[in-house]
Amino acid sequence: MHTINKTALSIAVALACSMPLNAQEASTDKKQASEKETVSLEVISVTATKRKTRLMETPVAITALTEAELKRNGVNSVKDIANLVPGLDISTATDQAAPVISMRGVRSTNITELGDPAVGVHLDGIYSPRMQGALALMYDIDRVEALRGPQGTLFGRNSTVGSINVISAKTATLRNLANCLGRCHLDIEIAVAAPYASGLACLVEDEIDLGVTIVDMGGGTTTIAVFYDGEVIHADSIPVGGQHVTSDIARGLSTSLAHAERMKTLYGSSIPSPSDERELIDVPLIGEENNNQPNHVPRSLLNGVIRPRMEETFELVRSRLEVAGMDRVAGRRLVLTGGASQLQGARELATLVLEKQVRMGRPMRISGLAEATSGPAFSTCAGLVRFAAGQHADVRDQLNAIPNGVGGRLSRFSHWLRENF
Repeated sequence: MHTINKTALSIAVALACSMPLNAQEASTDKKQASEKETVSLEVISVTATKRKTRLMETPVAITALTEAELKRNGVNSVKDIANLVPGLDISTATDQAAPVISMRGVRSTNITELGDPAVGVHLDGIYSPRMQGALALMYDIDRVEALRGPQGTLFGRNSTVGSINVISAKTATLRNLANCLGRCHLDIEIAVAAPYASGLACLVEDEIDLGVTIVDMGGGTTTIAVFYDGEVIHADSIPVGGQHVTSDIARGLSTSLAHAERMKTLYGSSIPSPSDERELIDVPLIGEENNNQPNHVPRSLLNGVIRPRMEETFELVRSRLEVAGMDRVAGRRLVLTGGASQLQGARELATLVLEKQVRMGRPMRISGLAEATSGPAFSTCAGLVRFAAGQHADVRDQLNAIPNGVGGRLSRFSHWLRENF
């Protein structure tokens, strides 16, 4: 009997001691579970006040849309963000196919480059004077900042009731390219800016010494580089290129992208001519490619779609150079290259807008290239070959690293281009 009481007492003491322990363990488990359920808020940084600040700490009525939010909502142009920003309304002027942006019920109907819109559109802080160009700024975007209220102190007189600032992506494209190459078991040894590579292929030594600006017009971007005293002193990129011209033609003439590219190549021009009104071109409508009924439109209609986009591109180039203080460093010399620069009249239009002496650039320091690969569209590729041959040399040495007609790997590469293209 004494043993049973002692055993019962031991069990009671053990239970009494374990109850607080179990309660403490249960409390710890609840605390850990609550910590796991706690979701930290994403910290979004904006540059609405011309300096980088946190969104929640910025003393401005602002809506910031990240890249993920833009993709999730299917945003492809400035018009698409109207449903995501309070107090913002974007309509389209039927006569000019340009967006009319109003904020808090205030807008301006003068949508030309000479007018003062109520809401200004900026690309990386640079004002876009033509509202038509705002429809094509949503490519390779990091975020969009919509500021409500007068912004004249920060963005000038064109932001009476608000401003929309489109921030282009900085490293996402290169990171995606590195991931794609990594899946192919390849590594990036070094990254070379496209305009720098194009300069190695298109420029002569005197131009690099005296100063020159090279503009490489690609499909999705237009890149800029300024050479002076044998060095590259400035490089920049604009998210507008030849594909945007093709897209404008497809939308404006209601045709497919393939036919739009064909018409741009065969009939397109940046400079109007007196015969444009009389010359008719066949434009197959979307879905009616196999229809025998022709759809003829004057060539002037096609060129009327092309010229505003090309003007917009060159105006953005001029703005970027002026903001960076590089518009006069390189003098009046400018070299235009890239696939989109082959559009008829591009050189003449660049001369008018940029007010510089413009020449067309093409690979000229690699002999033996086939005719199909010796045009401006292959300037960057040819420059990369020259860079790889003289990777550790400066610009002047790289220009002279590969004399014309030299054998070896470069000769074999030129032979391969001739056979395959």
